[in-house]
Amino acid sequence: MARQESKEPCKKEACNIQACLSKNNFLPQKCWKVIEQLQACCEKCTYNSTHCASVSGLLKQKPK
Repeated sequence: MARQESKEPCKKEACNIQACLSKNNFLPQKCWKVIEQLQACCEKCTYNSTHCASVSGLLKQKPK
């Protein structure tokens, strides 16, 4: 199992976003903290995780 985690380093953060969105009626503005955690993870692993594909779309929705 540890091997799978290293292959998908940001799975935990992606799951946290799903949980947050589910609890907050799928409103991304209520989940910026966990979205930013996924972004940080993706930056750390140089976007080498399938879970990083969704972070750019979520970040586009963030107010400036």
